[in-house]
Amino acid sequence: MSFDIDVTAARGDTLVGARFAVGEGLTVLVGPSGVGKTSVLEMIAGLLGPVRGHVRVGGRTLYDSAAGIELPPERRRVGYVFQDMRLFPHRRVRANLLYGARDAARLAEVAAMLDVGHLLDRWPRTLSGGEARRVAIGRALLSDSAFLLLDEPLSSLDPVRREEAARAIERVRDTRAVPILMVTHDRGEAERLGDRVIAIG
Repeated sequence: MSFDIDVTAARGDTLVGARFAVGEGLTVLVGPSGVGKTSVLEMIAGLLGPVRGHVRVGGRTLYDSAAGIELPPERRRVGYVFQDMRLFPHRRVRANLLYGARDAARLAEVAAMLDVGHLLDRWPRTLSGGEARRVAIGRALLSDSAFLLLDEPLSSLDPVRREEAARAIERVRDTRAVPILMVTHDRGEAERLGDRVIAIG
């Protein structure tokens, strides 16, 4: 299984979590705002501690409460694309893409796939929302991630930029390079991009 997830965490007075086991490709968790979609990604990435359960990706156990296993985030080989992208404003696009890169030789390949080759000398502040999303996805891929987590990757974009970002995600999905887990509140977006869609909340 690409993702074998069964996690629960406390958020205030409520419990949030999810349970699913899926194969390769792009899996989308869809549900309304506030049901804990981002919390599930954070538990998988190791940024939020579950109270119970397990996280296995590609057959590798990242967390298992019963077995006492809890790998730190830096050992999980996760490429996390946050809603706000978190590009380094003081680094040009090329340096952002190569930050943490395990294989700089793949820069041209990834830049071409995501159509950001012409942006390499630009500063993040000069990028559109769609361009910044594509750069953030590229940085995650170049870090030699074993899997990608995408948190609302098309949110807050105008229609043109949404389409640009969606096509970039489709290209990554279709290469089948790494399993992808994405969350969104938009059912149409989920059905377009996902190999499978799981409703939560």
